[in-house]
Amino acid sequence: MLDITAWQAHKHNMGFRFTLALFWLVSLTTSYADEMLPLLRVGNATYTNVTVTAVSATDVFFTYDHGMGNAKLKNLDPVLQKHFQFDPTKARKTEQKLATANAQYHHDLISQPAPKAAAPDNEPARSAATPPAAGKKIWANSFLNQKAPELVVEKWLTSEPNRRGKFVLIDFWATWCPPCRAAIAELNYYQRKFGDNLVVIGISDETEDAVRQMVVPKIEYSVAIDTHARMKNAVGVTGIPHVLIIDPKGYVRWEGFPFSQGYELNETVVSDILARFAN
Repeated sequence: MLDITAWQAHKHNMGFRFTLALFWLVSLTTSYADEMLPLLRVGNATYTNVTVTAVSATDVFFTYDHGMGNAKLKNLDPVLQKHFQFDPTKARKTEQKLATANAQYHHDLISQPAPKAAAPDNEPARSAATPPAAGKKIWANSFLNQKAPELVVEKWLTSEPNRRGKFVLIDFWATWCPPCRAAIAELNYYQRKFGDNLVVIGISDETEDAVRQMVVPKIEYSVAIDTHARMKNAVGVTGIPHVLIIDPKGYVRWEGFPFSQGYELNETVVSDILARFAN
């Protein structure tokens, strides 16, 4: 989560530390760059026209027909694991070190006080970091199990999605925000896997040019801009990325920072929400 105000003062320090951790992970890569695979199967997912860009102790990184991706070596078939010299012991140690660095990064972020958001017109002020009943801290007003504010955008940069009868996942994000960019691959996956019942929408308050200039990572879901940040302000967002999952009746069923430790947004959480609140 990036506190939008604090980010300007702290991005160099914390971002540098996290970047070092990522660099440490990627620095373990072996020389498979530019190797081409006609397809790559990872669990139930199949990627075609794959070009390997790097291989670490834990992951293979690649481009494919629809953008960029990565897969855990432990989830590949044994033949590819052997080809990429997968060492389970080394992978576990690497993941533990990265998890430690990642936890410290997010701890540093959430330790920064979130500025109080201005209350929307005609709405009572709420805490800018409202703790829901379960104890999860969020950097916005809490709308859990309440009607979501109206979705208002200035311009769709993709075709406007058909939301009738579907769940809507809204991601408030920005191109300059590293955790926002890190979330894109997972949001792409949710759109592919749950697209029959779920519409994923990214909303930035940046200019159209700024958003269009970001081509990596590639976004595969719907994107809009609102330089007036009307829905973002109505939600009272002070840290990004901030995600809402809204059911077909307009009620918020999940909210918050998708990487929040102990409250991560993942495939199981999304699947459960879609099953529980479908009717």
